[in-house]
Formats: sequence, C-alpha cells, structure tokens
Amino acid sequence: MKTSLKTQVHQLIDQLPDEELADICRLLVERYYDSYMLKAVQAAKRSLTPGNSLTREEALQLLPRLS
Repeated sequence: MKTSLKTQVHQLIDQLPDEELADICRLLVERYYDSYMLKAVQAAKRSLTPGNSLTREEALQLLPRLS
C-alpha cells in the first residue's frame, strides 16, 4: 500500500529536531512575506499610470524637504 504524500510529510516533520523546525518555520514566514510584497509590487505596477509616481531623482530631491 502506498503512503500518501501528506502522511510522508508529517512523518518527516515529526523526525526534525525542534531547532531545525523553528528555522524552517522562520524561513517559510520570510518567503510568505516576500511573496506577499512581490504580489503587491506587481499589482502597483499594473495600476500605475504615467505621471502618478516619482522618478528616483525626483524622490531624492524631495527627501530634504520632508525632514
């Protein structure tokens, strides 16, 4: 009888030491946030129209005025 992938994953996770499991969880959380931000940037790029954003140079010129 073939063991399901879900069962195999659970068995592998159960074999991991707590420290490694914590490292993996931190890594997965970081990747989740990276993915979330990438999707947000992509959505912003799709919705931007010419003139409603600053160039790098324009932004650098405005920074001293904001402080």
